[in-house]
Amino acid sequence: MKRKLFRCALSGILFTSIAGTLSHFIYEWSGFNLYIGLFAPVNESVWEHMKLLFFPMLLYFVFEKLMMENYPPSLPCDNAVALLSGTFLIPVLFYTYTGILGFHLLSADIAVFYISVAAAFLLRCFLASPGKKISRIHCLWLTALILLIFICFLIFTFCPPDIGLFRVPA
Repeated sequence: MKRKLFRCALSGILFTSIAGTLSHFIYEWSGFNLYIGLFAPVNESVWEHMKLLFFPMLLYFVFEKLMMENYPPSLPCDNAVALLSGTFLIPVLFYTYTGILGFHLLSADIAVFYISVAAAFLLRCFLASPGKKISRIHCLWLTALILLIFICFLIFTFCPPDIGLFRVPA
Protein backbone atom coordinates (compact mmCIF):
# COMPACT_ATOMS: atom_id res chain seq x y z
CA MET A 1 0.00 0.00 0.00
CA LYS A 2 2.86 2.41 0.79
CA ARG A 3 4.24 1.88 -2.71
CA LYS A 4 0.84 2.63 -4.28
CA LEU A 5 0.49 5.78 -2.15
CA PHE A 6 3.97 6.89 -3.16
CA ARG A 7 3.05 6.48 -6.85
CA CYS A 8 -0.16 8.41 -6.18
CA ALA A 9 1.92 11.08 -4.46
CA LEU A 10 4.19 11.41 -7.50
CA SER A 11 1.22 11.75 -9.83
CA GLY A 12 -0.36 14.20 -7.34
CA ILE A 13 2.78 16.31 -7.26
CA LEU A 14 2.81 16.39 -11.04
CA PHE A 15 -0.91 17.18 -11.34
CA THR A 16 -0.93 19.83 -8.61
CA SER A 17 2.26 21.46 -9.94
CA ILE A 18 0.92 21.69 -13.49
CA ALA A 19 -2.62 22.70 -12.52
CA GLY A 20 -1.32 25.22 -9.98
CA THR A 21 1.07 26.73 -12.48
CA LEU A 22 -1.68 27.04 -15.09
CA SER A 23 -4.12 28.47 -12.57
CA HIS A 24 -1.67 31.30 -11.95
CA PHE A 25 -2.55 32.62 -15.40
CA ILE A 26 -6.11 31.43 -15.96
CA TYR A 27 -7.83 34.44 -14.36
CA GLU A 28 -6.16 36.77 -16.83
CA TRP A 29 -6.69 34.34 -19.72
CA SER A 30 -10.41 34.19 -18.86
CA GLY A 31 -10.75 37.92 -19.35
CA PHE A 32 -10.85 38.45 -15.58
CA ASN A 33 -13.93 36.25 -15.12
CA LEU A 34 -15.17 36.62 -11.54
CA TYR A 35 -16.07 32.93 -11.21
CA ILE A 36 -12.58 31.88 -12.30
CA GLY A 37 -11.18 34.40 -9.81
CA LEU A 38 -12.80 32.51 -6.96
CA PHE A 39 -10.48 29.55 -7.61
CA ALA A 40 -7.45 31.16 -9.26
CA PRO A 41 -5.25 34.03 -8.04
CA VAL A 42 -6.61 37.48 -8.90
CA ASN A 43 -3.44 39.30 -7.81
CA GLU A 44 0.10 38.63 -6.62
CA SER A 45 -0.64 38.52 -2.87
CA VAL A 46 0.55 35.56 -0.83
CA TRP A 47 -3.07 34.72 0.09
CA GLU A 48 -4.07 34.46 -3.55
CA HIS A 49 -1.04 32.29 -4.29
CA MET A 50 -2.14 29.82 -1.62
CA LYS A 51 -4.96 28.97 -4.08
CA LEU A 52 -2.33 27.58 -6.46
CA LEU A 53 -1.91 24.60 -4.16
CA PHE A 54 -5.25 24.41 -2.35
CA PHE A 55 -7.70 23.96 -5.21
CA PRO A 56 -5.66 21.67 -7.51
CA MET A 57 -4.65 19.46 -4.57
CA LEU A 58 -8.24 19.30 -3.32
CA LEU A 59 -9.38 18.35 -6.82
CA TYR A 60 -6.69 15.68 -7.03
CA PHE A 61 -7.73 14.16 -3.69
CA VAL A 62 -11.38 14.00 -4.76
CA PHE A 63 -10.41 12.37 -8.08
CA GLU A 64 -8.08 9.96 -6.29
CA LYS A 65 -10.87 8.93 -3.89
CA LEU A 66 -13.16 8.15 -6.81
CA MET A 67 -10.49 6.17 -8.69
CA MET A 68 -8.60 4.27 -5.98
CA GLU A 69 -9.66 0.76 -5.09
CA ASN A 70 -9.19 -0.30 -1.46
CA TYR A 71 -9.09 3.31 -0.34
CA PRO A 72 -7.54 3.30 3.16
CA PRO A 73 -9.98 4.63 5.80
CA SER A 74 -7.39 7.00 7.26
CA LEU A 75 -6.54 8.60 3.91
CA PRO A 76 -9.18 11.39 4.00
CA CYS A 77 -7.71 12.65 7.29
CA ASP A 78 -4.16 12.25 5.98
CA ASN A 79 -5.16 14.16 2.84
CA ALA A 80 -6.70 16.92 4.94
CA VAL A 81 -3.51 17.30 6.99
CA ALA A 82 -1.44 17.34 3.80
CA LEU A 83 -3.71 19.89 2.13
CA LEU A 84 -3.65 22.23 5.11
CA SER A 85 0.09 21.80 5.66
CA GLY A 86 0.97 22.47 2.03
CA THR A 87 -1.35 25.47 1.80
CA PHE A 88 0.06 27.12 4.93
CA LEU A 89 3.64 26.19 4.11
CA ILE A 90 3.48 28.72 1.26
CA PRO A 91 3.23 31.83 3.50
CA VAL A 92 5.62 30.31 6.06
CA LEU A 93 8.34 29.76 3.46
CA PHE A 94 7.65 33.04 1.66
CA TYR A 95 7.78 35.21 4.77
CA THR A 96 10.77 33.31 6.14
CA TYR A 97 12.94 33.78 3.08
CA THR A 98 11.80 37.37 2.44
CA GLY A 99 12.36 38.18 6.11
CA ILE A 100 15.92 36.91 5.83
CA LEU A 101 16.70 38.53 2.48
CA GLY A 102 14.60 41.66 2.89
CA PHE A 103 13.11 41.25 -0.60
CA HIS A 104 11.49 38.59 -2.74
CA LEU A 105 12.71 36.87 -5.87
CA LEU A 106 10.48 35.40 -8.56
CA SER A 107 12.58 32.22 -8.73
CA ALA A 108 12.32 31.75 -4.96
CA ASP A 109 8.56 32.41 -5.07
CA ILE A 110 8.19 29.68 -7.68
CA ALA A 111 10.38 27.33 -5.63
CA VAL A 112 8.20 27.98 -2.55
CA PHE A 113 5.17 26.70 -4.47
CA TYR A 114 6.86 23.54 -5.74
CA ILE A 115 8.47 22.79 -2.37
CA SER A 116 5.10 23.20 -0.66
CA VAL A 117 3.41 20.83 -3.13
CA ALA A 118 6.10 18.17 -2.76
CA ALA A 119 6.20 18.51 1.04
CA ALA A 120 2.42 18.14 1.30
CA PHE A 121 2.30 14.94 -0.75
CA LEU A 122 5.32 13.46 0.99
CA LEU A 123 3.74 14.25 4.36
CA ARG A 124 0.64 12.38 3.23
CA CYS A 125 2.79 9.34 2.35
CA PHE A 126 4.47 9.53 5.75
CA LEU A 127 1.16 9.76 7.62
CA ALA A 128 -0.64 7.00 5.74
CA SER A 129 -0.57 3.52 7.16
CA PRO A 130 -3.01 0.72 6.32
CA GLY A 131 -4.05 -0.28 9.85
CA LYS A 132 -4.12 3.16 11.42
CA LYS A 133 -7.09 3.99 13.60
CA ILE A 134 -8.76 7.29 12.84
CA SER A 135 -10.63 9.59 15.16
CA ARG A 136 -13.95 10.70 13.66
CA ILE A 137 -13.85 13.95 15.63
CA HIS A 138 -10.33 14.63 14.34
CA CYS A 139 -11.49 14.14 10.74
CA LEU A 140 -14.57 16.26 11.38
CA TRP A 141 -12.44 19.16 12.66
CA LEU A 142 -10.07 18.87 9.70
CA THR A 143 -12.98 18.85 7.27
CA ALA A 144 -14.51 21.88 8.99
CA LEU A 145 -11.19 23.71 8.77
CA ILE A 146 -10.86 22.94 5.06
CA LEU A 147 -14.42 24.13 4.48
CA LEU A 148 -13.69 27.32 6.42
CA ILE A 149 -10.57 28.00 4.35
CA PHE A 150 -12.52 27.25 1.17
CA ILE A 151 -15.13 29.83 2.20
CA CYS A 152 -12.41 32.33 3.16
CA PHE A 153 -10.84 31.96 -0.29
CA LEU A 154 -14.20 32.77 -1.86
CA ILE A 155 -14.93 35.76 0.38
CA PHE A 156 -11.43 37.23 0.65
CA THR A 157 -10.85 37.09 -3.09
CA PHE A 158 -12.95 40.20 -3.54
CA CYS A 159 -13.19 41.52 0.04
CA PRO A 160 -9.69 41.02 1.48
CA PRO A 161 -8.82 42.25 4.97
CA ASP A 162 -6.29 45.06 5.11
CA ILE A 163 -3.34 43.02 6.39
CA GLY A 164 -0.02 42.02 4.83
CA LEU A 165 -1.02 38.50 3.77
CA PHE A 166 -3.58 40.01 1.38
CA ARG A 167 -1.34 42.77 -0.03
CA VAL A 168 0.81 42.45 -3.12
CA PRO A 169 4.45 42.28 -1.97
CA ALA A 170 6.60 45.23 -3.01
